Amino acid sequence: MRTYIVRRLLLLIPVLIGISIFVFCLTRIGGDPAAIYISPHMSAEEREIVRESLHLNDDIFTQYFYWLSAILRGDWGLDPTNGDVPVTQSIMEFFPATLELTLISVFIAVIIGLFLGTLSASHKDRGIDHSTRIMALLGVSLPIFVLALILQYVFYFQLGWLPAVQRYDVVLFGQYSVGWNSYTGMFLADSLLNGNMTMFVDGVKHIILPSLTLAFSLIAVITRIMRTSMVEVLNQDYIKAARAKGLPERLVIARHARRNALIPTATVVGMSFGALLGGAVIIETIFSWPGLGRWSTQAIVQLASAPIMGFVLFTAVLIVLSSLVVDIMYAYLDPRVKLG
Repeated sequence: MRTYIVRRLLLLIPVLIGISIFVFCLTRIGGDPAAIYISPHMSAEEREIVRESLHLNDDIFTQYFYWLSAILRGDWGLDPTNGDVPVTQSIMEFFPATLELTLISVFIAVIIGLFLGTLSASHKDRGIDHSTRIMALLGVSLPIFVLALILQYVFYFQLGWLPAVQRYDVVLFGQYSVGWNSYTGMFLADSLLNGNMTMFVDGVKHIILPSLTLAFSLIAVITRIMRTSMVEVLNQDYIKAARAKGLPERLVIARHARRNALIPTATVVGMSFGALLGGAVIIETIFSWPGLGRWSTQAIVQLASAPIMGFVLFTAVLIVLSSLVVDIMYAYLDPRVKLG
């Protein structure tokens, strides 16, 4: 396993270099690279000093070398959408909200998707199977922004059960803000760490609608893939042998079929997790969720090149790392991968 992981880590190096070259080219195509460091109040001489310090008057290869050096040092420019703080600081500020939303959404999607996929496959061509397949088809067909608006209309405007926007009630939080410590940046975790169950319950209410919306399409995808994989596995000879020995169907599915059926599903979950971490732009915008997706939208609206570059670069790295985790999961779920 250790050799396998080391080999995968080494394969990441050319991928990350390729990503850096791609993002570097975007910074050169999208306008003046010095704009992310130049204030509107600077004189022409001061702007030229900035260009010289960034080596923008050198050849393109020298520019790439110094740009990559700055990226590795954490110098990603300034963020005009967040008070001209460093882009890396903005990412660390908004990332926990996206991480929290993604973790809960993926957890919901995995639990429900695996259950429905297994249930559908074990009742193949029956009423439960047909109903599950119709629901999965609806999940991959319905645009998430339409689902988000429907959920807001039903559960907020009509029933009044759940809040429609934000991570928490600002007025309620004002009563507990004194002495509040932000340990992780994830509101639910911080509520528990601060021992404040009132804000924890409020945070749960606020995250239900965006997490369900984000999880809905992923539930459909996991259900379809899990069903297809389970149907194939249940027709294998070792499954027939287990049944012939008299094992209950529940044990046949739980101990023998499900683990092997998880292998293709793990890929979808891993890659979806990386993509969602990069920022569920539409969902965060609709629900006013202060994460990377909403932050990137504000950067695009304000034509702020540094935050856009930072978002693209950070998202790409997250997806690559998610791919690495998926490969490791493959090796765990299927020992034959280690020999490859």
